[in-house]
Amino acid sequence: MEIAGLTKKKIEEMIKEGKRMDGRGLLEMRPFEIELGISKKAEGSARVKIGDTEVVAGIKLGVGEPFVDSPEDGALIVTVELWPLASEKFEMGPPDIQAIEMARIVDRSLRESGYIDLKKLCVKAGELVWTVFVDIYPINDDGNLIDASAIAVIAALHEAVFPELKEDKVQYGELTDKKLPLKNMPIVMTFYKVGESFLLDPTVAEEEAAKARITVAMTFDKDEVFIHALQKAGDEPLEEREITEVLAIAMKEAKKVHEKILRQLK
Repeated sequence: MEIAGLTKKKIEEMIKEGKRMDGRGLLEMRPFEIELGISKKAEGSARVKIGDTEVVAGIKLGVGEPFVDSPEDGALIVTVELWPLASEKFEMGPPDIQAIEMARIVDRSLRESGYIDLKKLCVKAGELVWTVFVDIYPINDDGNLIDASAIAVIAALHEAVFPELKEDKVQYGELTDKKLPLKNMPIVMTFYKVGESFLLDPTVAEEEAAKARITVAMTFDKDEVFIHALQKAGDEPLEEREITEVLAIAMKEAKKVHEKILRQLK
């Protein structure tokens, strides 16, 4: 259900004045919390709440043949399920374009950053490798599902451990203490353009008032920042100066999110 025209106009007017309906600054995130180990059936799982937005992510590990063009690399598969439970906008059935796009954004952030060392998932070169299955389930959508999903996946991967592997068969339920081979943590930040301003961590109403969206995936190594992926959506084009502006903001704000995630995971 789209927001009413009067609500959209009110949001646009407030943002033009540098205000938001919930009192936050334009680039201020809502508090978020991470809960680990919410599923007894997954090799790793986490629930993330950003304001009233809630997302669950689960990790399953399986083995199979590698891809022909990467015989010594493990595999990564990311899926998103958008249920009516999370929003009246979502419907049961095959993944729609929004679910597919969200999965690709999270997948790209993991893959392009090299967060999972896929080469260390090789069991027998050309014959058997581990596959990391990442499942994302929004429970409640009050905006910013992309960033909430990315945080939930990072947390679930951080917690995940390998199950036992005997005679090339996975012994589900028999967990080892061996963690996934992870490198620098990618941080995903999504900005929405409403009027002439960019917002961080929008509510659903603010998302629906937006004309454009851009998502940035970054990693940090000491004082260096590496940008691994950009994803633009929405009808309104963005100028080069606007993209440069967003990248500068993203690099600054992502460090804060990175520190908050590390504190909660510890």
